[in-house]
Amino acid sequence: MKRDYYEVLGLSKGAEDKEIKRAYRKLAKKYHPDTNPGDKEAEKKFKEVTEAYSVLSDPEKKKLYDQFGHAAFDQSGAAGSGYGNAGTGGFGGFGGNGGFKGGTYRSYGGPGSGYQEYHFEGGDMDDMFDDIFGNMFHGGSTSGRSRRTSGFTGGFGGESFKSKGSDIKAGITVGFDEAAFGGDKVITLSNPENPGQPGQSLKVHIPAGIDNGKSIRLRGKGMPGTGGGEAGDLLLKVTVAPKPGYERKGMDVYTTVSVPYTTAVFGGEALVHTLYGDVMCKIKEGTQSGSKIRLRGKGIVSMKDSSVHGDQYVTIQIEVPRNLSLQARQKLKEFEEICQGSSRTA
Repeated sequence: MKRDYYEVLGLSKGAEDKEIKRAYRKLAKKYHPDTNPGDKEAEKKFKEVTEAYSVLSDPEKKKLYDQFGHAAFDQSGAAGSGYGNAGTGGFGGFGGNGGFKGGTYRSYGGPGSGYQEYHFEGGDMDDMFDDIFGNMFHGGSTSGRSRRTSGFTGGFGGESFKSKGSDIKAGITVGFDEAAFGGDKVITLSNPENPGQPGQSLKVHIPAGIDNGKSIRLRGKGMPGTGGGEAGDLLLKVTVAPKPGYERKGMDVYTTVSVPYTTAVFGGEALVHTLYGDVMCKIKEGTQSGSKIRLRGKGIVSMKDSSVHGDQYVTIQIEVPRNLSLQARQKLKEFEEICQGSSRTA
């Protein structure tokens, strides 16, 4: 007894077109005979999901199936003159004008052991296979109708064909210093469909100067190819972790430094932290809070030219004195009176 088509695709009855297409893409890729060579069970499941999709993806067939079930496509069923028996050479058309035009199926690999695929002239099955597996089923044909009716030119059990595997996209978080200076990092990739299985460890080279949103390509670490084709690539999208006290904008770095009130008034020096070590910076007499010091070449290295670096911009914050002694407070009062007197006589 045939399984319910919705059940085959893992869907609830009445599922929308997008859900049906999404479910079929996933299952067709999983059970495709070319990615499961010699696996009869996978081949059986692939036929089953393909048949289910061929019905549920077509509005008219889906409507009949929802009303009559499998009997809609059986000459002896309640639907009467629906589809002919697929085993006798194809599907017949719907009765009346403007119905489904029917199609054919082909066998591959010899009697009783090959693979069968249905081709619908009015449907989008071949387009769906192009979306999932590229043009490997159609011998590179690009003309719409001829491509839909030509079937497999390579086929299963016939000529071999090559197809590059799909790329895989994932994310990777690196430290602020790792992004600035580069280096090697070992990551572990896990399969979300098999959470209990151990992940795959990969060594990744982090290029110096990489920034948020950039990607690292690991060639050949994606999905395996078919028919001897090369594997796809693994694309790692980079997220750079923040570093306290540092802000990055492109190749430039922004920090702050606090200086005593007296240093700002009389001038002096301040110790500034950089990615490359500490440096002493000169503070000019009368420096105001919010003033900036530019440290050339203390920013991030360019990914294109290792001899080029960004700059570091240091914002000065003046420390207001707290917990003044009686003597210090008196001196500041005297200083204030002098300043006020100077402004009145000016």
